[in-house]
Amino acid sequence: MTKRTRRNHTPGFKAKVALAAIKGDRTLAELAQLFDVHPNQITTWKAQLLEGAASVFGSGATSAEAAPVDLKALHAKIGELTLENDFLEGALGKAGMLSARR
Repeated sequence: MTKRTRRNHTPGFKAKVALAAIKGDRTLAELAQLFDVHPNQITTWKAQLLEGAASVFGSGATSAEAAPVDLKALHAKIGELTLENDFLEGALGKAGMLSARR
């Protein structure tokens, strides 16, 4: 008997299967056969969906916002890296190791 390789399902697929299980139109065995996953996996995904459903409408949506970016620090880093690249380009040019320009 050959062993099946481990599959990674997308979050969209998991949500689709869990929603189908929540609807209750079909049994777990039917859903497992239809989506080619184990019934225990469907039960787990259904529980995860029900557990995390409240965060869709609650304060969990604000955590998706990105943290504020310090533009001054980023500009300083860009300047530092540009200066370093210019220095290294000049040094390589003087050493005759820089044959082709970008």
